[in-house]
Amino acid sequence: MIVLQVNGLTKSFSGTDILENVRLEVQHRDRVALVGRNGTGKSTLLKIIAGEMAYDAGDLIIPKDVRIGYLEQHSAIDSRLTLWDEMMTVFEPLQQMEQRLRSLEMQMADPAVYENQTAYDRVMKEYDALQMTFKDAGGYQFESDARSVLHGMRFYPEDYDKLLDQFSGGQKTRLALAKMLLSKPDLLILDEPTNHLDIETLSWLEKYLSSYEGAILIVSHDRYFLDQIVTNVYEVSRKRVTKYVGNYSAYLDEKAKNFERDQKLYERDVSEKAKLEQFIQRNIARASTSNMAKSRRKLLERTDWMDVPEGNEKSASFSFSIERESGNDVLSIDDLSVGYDNVPVSSNITLRVYKQERIAIIGPNGIGKSTLLKTIVRKKEPIVGHIRYGTNVQFGYYDQEQATLIGSGTVLSEIWDDWPMMNEKDVRTVLGRFLFSGEDVEKPVQSLSGGEKARLSLAKLMLQQSNTLILDEPTNHLDLDSKEVLENALDDFPGTIIFVSHDRYFINRIATKVIEVGETGVVEYMGDYDYYIEKKLEQEELAIVSESGKTTPAPTTDQKVVDDKAFKRQERRLVRAIAEIEKQLAEMDEQMISLQNELVLPDYADDHIKLMDLQAEIDAIQAEYDTASEKWLTLQEELEELH
Repeated sequence: MIVLQVNGLTKSFSGTDILENVRLEVQHRDRVALVGRNGTGKSTLLKIIAGEMAYDAGDLIIPKDVRIGYLEQHSAIDSRLTLWDEMMTVFEPLQQMEQRLRSLEMQMADPAVYENQTAYDRVMKEYDALQMTFKDAGGYQFESDARSVLHGMRFYPEDYDKLLDQFSGGQKTRLALAKMLLSKPDLLILDEPTNHLDIETLSWLEKYLSSYEGAILIVSHDRYFLDQIVTNVYEVSRKRVTKYVGNYSAYLDEKAKNFERDQKLYERDVSEKAKLEQFIQRNIARASTSNMAKSRRKLLERTDWMDVPEGNEKSASFSFSIERESGNDVLSIDDLSVGYDNVPVSSNITLRVYKQERIAIIGPNGIGKSTLLKTIVRKKEPIVGHIRYGTNVQFGYYDQEQATLIGSGTVLSEIWDDWPMMNEKDVRTVLGRFLFSGEDVEKPVQSLSGGEKARLSLAKLMLQQSNTLILDEPTNHLDLDSKEVLENALDDFPGTIIFVSHDRYFINRIATKVIEVGETGVVEYMGDYDYYIEKKLEQEELAIVSESGKTTPAPTTDQKVVDDKAFKRQERRLVRAIAEIEKQLAEMDEQMISLQNELVLPDYADDHIKLMDLQAEIDAIQAEYDTASEKWLTLQEELEELH
């Protein structure tokens, strides 16, 4: 059953099209993701579908009996009720039915009705029908459902009687999501629902949505979440929407294949067009070939030449280098307690960090993960315990709140004030690599979006050339493309990385070790997030077996996981480097072909200076080509040796 159809939808703001001829379909129990860069119109499309924004053209078809629930980004409940009473407002129709059932039960017990067969039959008939409706609507389990969802969102019975204004903004956002889930609409529309959720809550939400009875349309930058949930992906790009079947990883694979195919077709078109143009240029003025040239010109004008393939939109481009290497021992932490106002939130933290490790720090919200990072970089004092720093350790700190940004000036001055010896051209070049170009560099920092502030913070981090990166939620606010660029840069980073993240895809990609922080200490897992989950499940099974009285061996650390992680990181680095050189070689090939074609143009036959200049350009490009080819060969040999 189709619950939503979008046909030819167009939306513009101030005369500029944001969405153009959009087509989208959602069927019952579909799990659909909208993906795309920030600003492409994903949230706009959700608001249009939810009826909160008008559109300019096209059709939006939603069957009359389909209920839509829409939770926009940064939603929060604003109410004077208690938590429990607010959740119960979802079930007001069921509560009214329940009150009517109680009323009918009292009537049936009334002797005046009980002794009057006609009246009794009438009441019983209404009672039986209403009881069936009540049961089918979940009337006997709605309170249980509410408790289950609240528990999944990390709210417990002691929270139920608290007034909502006693909760934080993040907690209110989670409560808004809980309330939406309890309402069980036929089409659940969620815009960034994973914000403010820790890993444990994310795992619960994935399981809940996987078994959800209705259809789901979702916007999220959480790639691990999308892989677990969705079955179809619609990419919003260049005002249009393209459908891909499968989860997020399947979408990436299919998109890459499509781009490679389209790129080849585009290059063929470019080559054919260039040949036609050269023939016309050479022959249009000759009497013997003029008619042929005119015919080719008509063909050139009539042909619908292929546009540049989608998928090569401009991306941020950066890497992290180090000024000098640290010693092998980076950090030694013993019996550390961290917290605020001398009140610890986590204690007994003992940890060793060695050069080139990639350590993910995870744990529930409020356990002190960010506080631990601040303590490591000396922005907070430890309550008790000791931290010993290794030789030549230089920290580069990324704050999830972008507190490292001064924020009082422009984007340009934000960099220039910290690096006054750089000339303006170099500052602009750096900012351009983080997608700040032209007038963007004159924007006030305070006016930047979350994603722009994140990119500016990363620019400052890159310029520091620190050998140990301390990153607090570095993927927050970044779109999917920028996350990929950041991951590539961290993959190639030659130093040490310690980071806090709820992004499980990011943890899997970067981490070689996972540290789980609890109130009474930390537990170390030698691997990525999937390995951590595997070991947690093993521990749960061991605990069950132990309770049954059987003896089992203790879990062991798997060094192979660490080695595999290093192997994969090295493999990715080589594959990326080879692909980049192949791209450069292809570009140089095109440049040399173009210059060689110019060499034989009749117009330059007697212009020896021009011919010499063209040949010099060809020779220079050929020299670059030879150097790049040698590098390509070396990398290929490294890759073969790796395997």
